[in-house]
Amino acid sequence: MPFRPSLLALALAGALGAPCLAAAQDTTPPPSPTTLEGVKVVGDWLGEAQQNTVQNHPGARTVVRREQLREAGATNLRDALRRIPGVQVQESNGTGGSDVSLNVGVRGLTSRLSPRSTILLDGVPLAVAPYGQPQVSMAPVGLGNLQAVDVVRGGGSVRYGPQNVGGIINFVTRDIPEAFGGSAGVQFQGSEHGGIRTNSNLFLGGTTQQGLGVALLYNGLHGPGYREKQDNESIDDLMLKAKYAITHEDTLTGSIHHYDGQAGMPGGLTQADYDADPFQSRRPYDDFHGRRTDYVVKYSHVEDRRSFEVQSYYSDSFRGSHIETITQNANGSYAHQLNAYPRNYHVFAIEPRYSELFDWGQATHEIGVGYRYTNEAMHERTLRNNKYTSNLWYTPFTGDPYNGPYVLSGNNTGSNEAHALYIDDTINAGDWTITPGLRYERIRSQWQAHPDATVVVKGPTARRESYSKPLPSLNVMYHLSEAWKLYANAETSFGSLQYFQIGQKDSTNQFAQGLEPELARTFEIGTRYDTKAWGGEVSLFRINFDHELQLVGKLPNVPDSYEGWTSLGATTHKGIETSAHLDFGAFNDALDGLTLWGTATYTHAFSKNGSFAGKDLPFYSRRTANLGLRYNVAAWTFNLDAFSQSRQHSPGSPSFDPANPTAYVTEPSANGDLGNIPGWTTWNARGEYAFGPSFSNLRVGLGVKNLFDRRYYTRSTDNNDGLYVGMPRTYFVQASVDF
Repeated sequence: MPFRPSLLALALAGALGAPCLAAAQDTTPPPSPTTLEGVKVVGDWLGEAQQNTVQNHPGARTVVRREQLREAGATNLRDALRRIPGVQVQESNGTGGSDVSLNVGVRGLTSRLSPRSTILLDGVPLAVAPYGQPQVSMAPVGLGNLQAVDVVRGGGSVRYGPQNVGGIINFVTRDIPEAFGGSAGVQFQGSEHGGIRTNSNLFLGGTTQQGLGVALLYNGLHGPGYREKQDNESIDDLMLKAKYAITHEDTLTGSIHHYDGQAGMPGGLTQADYDADPFQSRRPYDDFHGRRTDYVVKYSHVEDRRSFEVQSYYSDSFRGSHIETITQNANGSYAHQLNAYPRNYHVFAIEPRYSELFDWGQATHEIGVGYRYTNEAMHERTLRNNKYTSNLWYTPFTGDPYNGPYVLSGNNTGSNEAHALYIDDTINAGDWTITPGLRYERIRSQWQAHPDATVVVKGPTARRESYSKPLPSLNVMYHLSEAWKLYANAETSFGSLQYFQIGQKDSTNQFAQGLEPELARTFEIGTRYDTKAWGGEVSLFRINFDHELQLVGKLPNVPDSYEGWTSLGATTHKGIETSAHLDFGAFNDALDGLTLWGTATYTHAFSKNGSFAGKDLPFYSRRTANLGLRYNVAAWTFNLDAFSQSRQHSPGSPSFDPANPTAYVTEPSANGDLGNIPGWTTWNARGEYAFGPSFSNLRVGLGVKNLFDRRYYTRSTDNNDGLYVGMPRTYFVQASVDF
C-alpha cells in the first residue's frame, strides 16, 4: 500500500501553521533584560524533562509522557519511540529480532541495534560498552517503569556522548513520591496468531519526614508473540531507588537496577515461505538471553546560582545468543551448525560536573564544566556445536540434531579507557540565549585474540588504537515570547572504533585498513511554539559524515571480499521534522476534552561514494507521519491514532572498486533479504473508563492495534536474513489501580 500523502500533508500543515497562528494571537512582550535577576542555575540539561526545560532547549526535542504511553497501549520501546518526529524504529528482525533489543535510527541513520544515538536510563548509558559496543542488542528498560521518554535530536552533543550524531534518548524512571503509596497495572494482548502476552508493573514508595525516600519499581513482559518460535519471551526489570535530602541544598541519590530478558528469534523467511505463511519460523534454535545489573550513586549540591554534582556508576552485563548457520555444499546438500555467543562486559564511570551563574553587565553566563572517566572491559567468546549435513535448507522443529557438547572456537578480550572533558557557557542577553561549547574525547582501545587447541586465529592476535578529537558546538535561541522560540545549532559528533571493528581482518587475514572513527557535523534550525491551546515545532537539519561505517556482506563476483564493516565514505542526511497539537476546548467549550496531534518528517539520506553514490541509504523511510485524536468526556477517554511510513530499501552491499561495481537491488530477491520494502499505514483505537478515587483510581481500557489488519513487513541482511512480517491486528485490555 503506498504512503498516504494526505496524512503527511495534514500533520505537516498543522505543524507549520502552529507558530504562524501563535504569532497572530500572542501579544506577550519579549522578556526584558532587567528580568535576569530571577534566573537560576540549570546544571543538568536533561533532568526530569520538565516542560519549561524542553521549551527552552536550543534544538529539536520531544518528550512522551507516561499517560501517552498508557493510552497508546505501548508494551515495548518501539511503541514509545515511533511517536517522535525524526525517529524511525525497525520491527524486530535479524539478530536483533526480539523485544530484548532496540532498533532505532534518527534522521536516516542506521536503526539496526541503535548504534548512533546516546541512549540513557536516568542519565546512565544503556549500551553494554558505550565506546566499544554501542549497539543495543540488549535494551535493559522496562517500559512500565518509565514516567517519560526524552529524545534530544539536536543541541546536546557537548554534554552527552559518545555516538551522539543520532541525538540523545533518555528513558526517565518514575520519581520517588513524597507520600507513601503505589500503583499496579497489567495489560493483556494477543491476536489470532500466537498467544496472550502479559505486561505487568508495580510501583511502591514514599518519603519520610527526615528526607529519606525509597521506591521499588517492577515491570515484567511475559508470553508468546505473534510468530512461531516466539513462545519463550520473558523480560523482568527491577529497580530500587533511594534519595536522601541531607540539607535543603545537598542530596544523595542512588539506585540498584537488575534486568533479565530472554526471547526466541524466529528468523527471516524466503519469499516463498512468506507467501505460504508469513507467521511461521524456519529457525527453531535461535534465541537471545541478556541480563544486566547496574549501580548508580550521585551527590548533588544545588543553590540558586551554582550547582555541583558527581555521579558514578558500574554495570555488569551479559548477553548471549544461539544462531544457526546453514550453508550449501558443492553437491547441493546443506551443512548445519549451531553457534553460541556468550559475551560479558563491565563498565565503570565517574563524572563530576560544576555550573555557576555570573552577571556580566546586562548578561548572565552559566558556565558549566564536566569530566567523565570511563573504563570498559569485555570478554567475547564463540562456541560451536556439532555439524550435520541434510538435504533440507532449513532445520525442522522435530528432533534435536544439536545434542553434542559445545567447543570453544573464538575467544577475544578487549578494553577501553576513555576521558571526556567538556565546557560550555550559556549566555542570556536580552532576548538571546547563546551557548558555545567544546567537548574533548580521548580513547585508548585494545583488542586481543586468545588462540588455543580449538581456537584458530589467522594473522595477528592483538591490536591497540588511540583516538582523540575536539568537538566544538554552538547553540543559539531567540525568545520571541515565553511561548515562541527560534533556535539554531551546529555540532560535531564522534564515534570511536568498536571492538569487532578494531579486530576485523581482511581476506589476507591482516587487520582491515580504511576503518577510522566516525566524525559527523550536524546543523539545525527550527522554531517551537507551545501553549495549552496550540503547540508546534519545525526543525530543518543536515548531517554531514566525513565517512560513515556500515556492516556489509560479501560482494557478488568479487572473490576477495569479506563480510564486515566498510567505510561508505561521505554521506549526507537532511530533512525537515514537524509536530503540532491542538486543544479544541480552548476555542469552544462544546469541544472541551477534544485534542488533535500530529507529526511529519521528511528525510533524505544518501551515500556520496562508491557504486551506490546518490542512492538512498538502506532501511530508512523518506517520509513518516503520526496523526492522533484524543477525546476525554466525564470518566471516559477515547483515542484514535495512525502511523505511516513510506517505502524503504534493502539494496545489498556497495562496491568501491570501479572495476567491480554492484547493482542497487530494488526487485525482491528469492531469499527475501534484498529489494524494496513497501510503505504502510496502521491505525489504533482505544477506550478507557476511570472509576475514580472511591475505587482506588481503577482504570480499565480496551484497544486494538493495527485496526484494519494491514499486512506489512521488513527485511534483514544479517545472519537471520529474510522477510519479517509486522504485527497483525492485536487486541489488548488494561487495568491499573493506585493505593
